[in-house]
Parts: sequence; structure tokens; C-alpha cells
Amino acid sequence: MEDQLAPGRADAYLRRIGAERPAAPTAQALRALQYAHLRTVPFENLSVHLGEDVSLDPGALFAKVVDRRRGGFCYELNGAFATLLDALGFEVALLQARVARESGGFGIPYDHLALRVRTAEGTDWLADVGFGALSHFPLRFDERGDQPDPGGVFRVEEAAGGDLLLRCDGVAQYLLDLRPRALADFEVGAWYHRTSPASRFTRSLVCSLLTEEGRITLTGRTLKTTSGEGRSEEVLPSDAAVLDAYARHFGIALDRVPPEPVPSGD
Repeated sequence: MEDQLAPGRADAYLRRIGAERPAAPTAQALRALQYAHLRTVPFENLSVHLGEDVSLDPGALFAKVVDRRRGGFCYELNGAFATLLDALGFEVALLQARVARESGGFGIPYDHLALRVRTAEGTDWLADVGFGALSHFPLRFDERGDQPDPGGVFRVEEAAGGDLLLRCDGVAQYLLDLRPRALADFEVGAWYHRTSPASRFTRSLVCSLLTEEGRITLTGRTLKTTSGEGRSEEVLPSDAAVLDAYARHFGIALDRVPPEPVPSGD
């Protein structure tokens, strides 16, 4: 990786996600780190709606995720996670992916950032802490059969042009280009998703975190909780209640409620 975490900051990042420094960059360590990240750093696009800058500079990513205890979307979360893994001795490559659309086909190039991580055992893994709801643990790159995970049953399939297609429970998630990229290459995707009226991130407001029981998500004023017992929804009655939910459930301290996007009408 060209972009590296500043010296001495890996320990602060580990404290942020409540993880121990691994003795070696093993597959077991990678599993623990990905799960810890998903449990503590929310997937959120609040910056898009608060008018905050979205920078992919490694120092800015560290400041947002660790110092300010915020989350982010894929470029920020996987970009930051990659610098941590690199500092801990993992071999990391940044990969661009195109996200599957419900209407069919795939999104723009650099639609998503995912990670290929090589561990001390010499095995390659697909690690992703920036997709929202996906696998809880890394997936084997070279496995073409079912890979059961608490998040579903995943398959990594060969696709045209040397790409890989990731499926969850049979449903396409994204098409992965295996050529390593630099973090700066994703600036165009980040710009598109924070500015385009066609972006799913300008059209929605979301903050979501994996929990021990399932997942908790705040979409605008609606707080959704899923667990083994089912799913519940609560419409929060006031701005104060929304700000309290951000702080209590996601550890995010805001001084104002992010404005909800106006429906485009298309």
C-alpha cells in the first residue's frame, strides 16, 4: 500500500475498535479485527447531508474514524481499515467494485472500495467493513463454493474479464476488479456519491451498526432494530431524540440533526 497510517497511531485505532494488537498478521487476527470494526464503527453517510468535506487522505480518515469517533461510507471505512491492517503487517490491496443494482446491471466504476488481504499463512481474503450489511468475517478469495457466515451464505464466483462476482444468499452484491488501486483512485467515486442526484447516498440518510443480536439502523427519524426475535421500528418524536439516538446507539455526537433528503420524484 502507498498510503500508510502515521507512526504510532495503530494502537489508538485498536483502542477505537476495542481490539488487541495481534501477535502476527494471521487469518484469525483478521477475522477478529474485521468483526471488531463492524461492531464499533458505523456505516453512515451523515457527512453528505451535513455539508462536511469527505477526504480520502489517510490522516483525515484517521481523524474522522478514530479522533472524532465517526463512521463513514466505503471509501472512508475500508480506506481507514486498510491503513490499520498495513500497519499491523498484513499485505493489503485496494480493489474497486461496481455494486449490483436492484433494477439489474451494476453501478459506476469505483462504485465501491473493498480489500484483498494476504495473511501470514499466505492466503488471500476479501475483507470489507464498508458495505453496510455484508459478511461479518472475511471471505476466502480462492474458495468458489458456499461460505457460510452470520451475515448469510456467500459465494465468490468467476466473472467475465477476470473479475469476481460476490453473492449473498444467491443475490449479486458487487462485481470486483482484481487490479490493485491507490486510495486516490477512488476520489472520483467518492465525489459522485456525495454530489450526484442519482447517488444512493444523496437520496438516503443512514447510520447503521452491527450488534451482538443483529443490527441497529437510524434512517432519518426511524430507528430500526433487528435481532433473533424479529424486527422493530420506532419513529423518533423530536430532534433531541434523534441526536440522543446517534449518541447512544452509534457513539456519534452531533450538534444538529442531518437534514433528510428531498425525494427526487423519479
